[in-house]
Amino acid sequence: MPVITLRDGTTIHYETHGSGPVVALTPGGRGGKDTLRPLAERMAKDDYQVLIWDRRNCGASDVVIARRRDANGRELSEQEIFAEDLYELLGRLNARPCWVGGVSAGCRVSLLLAIRHPDAVKGLLVWMVTGGAVAAQRLGHLYYEQFVDVAEREGMAGVLKAEFFAERVQQNPANRARLLAMDPKEFIAVMREWRAFFTADKPVVGATEEELRRIKVPITIIAGGDDVHPRPVAEKLHALLPQSEFHPPLWTPQERERLALDPIASRQATADKVGPILLAFLAKQRAGATART
Repeated sequence: MPVITLRDGTTIHYETHGSGPVVALTPGGRGGKDTLRPLAERMAKDDYQVLIWDRRNCGASDVVIARRRDANGRELSEQEIFAEDLYELLGRLNARPCWVGGVSAGCRVSLLLAIRHPDAVKGLLVWMVTGGAVAAQRLGHLYYEQFVDVAEREGMAGVLKAEFFAERVQQNPANRARLLAMDPKEFIAVMREWRAFFTADKPVVGATEEELRRIKVPITIIAGGDDVHPRPVAEKLHALLPQSEFHPPLWTPQERERLALDPIASRQATADKVGPILLAFLAKQRAGATART
């Protein structure tokens, strides 16, 4: 499995499938790159080189719970750090600019990359956009608050027993020593700071209307259809971006419930339903670029 060690020492695991124009896809939630592998393989058959990756603190990549500042000294959220990592990864692979996309959390990373580093992005492919009060509360608890509670009660030994971090150690045993070496107070402080990113006062989680309007590349948007990915949030994003196209939710609530219980079927369903929409969008953009030359 290919790995790259970033400038700050964090090791990132990634895969590439196929050859051709590069499409970089980021998983949703805290999922690893395996969740997008069927989609990557589907798109690779249409002559694209598809990059999928494990973000830091996800999948088999290193767990690094640490503060990081930008060039202006501003403290970055974990979500912004993900975007910075992707920017560096694409640069190391000589893949900038490229098509960038993802689902849910991967959508956030893609939008943040386009806002922070427009030079890296040819266009965006996003589905299941997060926003609103339910998303802010639920994801803030899922990603951060629950682990703050554990660390306050049981210290870092308790954090290691939490299912999510136990999986990170199983996939990357070096994560155990890194976590045990942390001062629980510092772990709690960083997690609380990262949790502050998740608010309901923006059109989508993590980006203001002004920031979103700065995105000047073509984008295809596939709406979600649940409380964390409400259709109106995707519609608002579409309204803010003149070069965007909009697609309604691909699954009924009943279908989403069924797929949530079957990860393998869910991954294949993404390849079967999302894949053709992304490929049609890319073909249209490439045809337009050819016509302009």
